[in-house]
Amino acid sequence: MVCFDWAFPEVVRILALKEADVICQPANLVLPYCQTAMLGAAIQNRVFIITANRTGVERGLRFTGMSQIVSPMMKILAKSGRTGQEARVARIDVNEARNKKITKLNDVFKDRRVDLFSGLV
Repeated sequence: MVCFDWAFPEVVRILALKEADVICQPANLVLPYCQTAMLGAAIQNRVFIITANRTGVERGLRFTGMSQIVSPMMKILAKSGRTGQEARVARIDVNEARNKKITKLNDVFKDRRVDLFSGLV
């Protein structure tokens, strides 16, 4: 997933439906809420999301930094600052992403009612 793809929820959903466990996002983010949006995308699709964002200023645009690694349960496993260059590492268990259950009775993929919205697109 590249940069502005964060704004389209179907990108993460399609990748998750294709059995991605970890979604990587190299980015030039300038809006302060993009990284927060990835928390929702992670839990809605039960995937890890790694955002690698720029820092600094170029052509009048200030990049927000705050690269992060997010778990399928919306936990920020690692996060960098707004400025400077950093490298962060987090240990993950891909089985956490492969378990699509939010509760023992609710599964984010099996409970989808595709029959109700398939004709909308």
